[in-house]
Amino acid sequence: MARPRVLLVVTADDFGYCLRRDEGIVEAFLAGTVTSVSLLVNGTAAERAAELARKYSIPTGLHANLSEGRPVGPARHSASSLLNREGFFLGKMGFREAVAAGDVALSQVREELEAQLSRFQELLGRPPTHVDGHQHVHVLPGVCQVFAEALQAYRVRFTRLPLERGVGGCAWLEAPARAFACTVERDAQAAVGPFSRHGLRWTDVFVGLSTCGRHMSASRVLGSLARALEDIPAGHALTAELMAHPGYPSVPPTGGCGEGPDAFSCSWERLHELQVLTAPTLRARLAQNGVQLCAIDDLDSKRPADIVPCEATLESCLESSPS
Repeated sequence: MARPRVLLVVTADDFGYCLRRDEGIVEAFLAGTVTSVSLLVNGTAAERAAELARKYSIPTGLHANLSEGRPVGPARHSASSLLNREGFFLGKMGFREAVAAGDVALSQVREELEAQLSRFQELLGRPPTHVDGHQHVHVLPGVCQVFAEALQAYRVRFTRLPLERGVGGCAWLEAPARAFACTVERDAQAAVGPFSRHGLRWTDVFVGLSTCGRHMSASRVLGSLARALEDIPAGHALTAELMAHPGYPSVPPTGGCGEGPDAFSCSWERLHELQVLTAPTLRARLAQNGVQLCAIDDLDSKRPADIVPCEATLESCLESSPS
């Protein structure tokens, strides 16, 4: 049966967060599953991560951070709407609440984004292949407009649009995770306009909100792709991104972005993702279904190869994925 042809980018977020995280990310890249990474330039291991990216020729983008740790721009020297009294960003939910209340100066958002883009250039000696947002801050109302303007000015074309089909119906997600995923999707949908007007591009399909941490498995990744492909005509070629967070657990106080590693980074869930990504099962099932792995900056030049018929399909993987 003819199936959509898929080019899949597997992006490991939080590169530069800590040495143990980076060790796992490089391991997943060398295993051939992770194809791109997103660098936190305010991460405590950012300089070492940049060295690893150069050593292993890892396609690297910027993981723009407005919510965790210390800033790299002018805000670190003065009072800023982006920071609390201790000089740290406001946190995953704190930043969202401040944006919703209109308490965040978008001019300061622009300054910090530009500072992080410049810092990336200093570390890697080249522009980022893509820019996405740590904890999806880049799709928040107002922030997405500033984000799009900054990327256009720096001639960065690729970003992430975290719209994952059916994530609200994923029964295995705990209620808070499901609610957060639905909020991210709503914000991402509203960001389409600003992103499009400024010439940004993203993959046709996004997966990762439903497969984060303990929830990742080969079947769930394939199932999420299958849901995304339900309305794609047979034989049509499309692009997809899997967001991932592999790595060895952080050991406090080492790691983080200036205030130590968070609980998720210290948990076994990062290691679980690493194990799923480096095991042969996922790569074999992707290949079996005609899914080709590539980096995001390859999307202009690569074309999916002809699909070879096989017994398994992405649709069957959806039917058999755990709930």
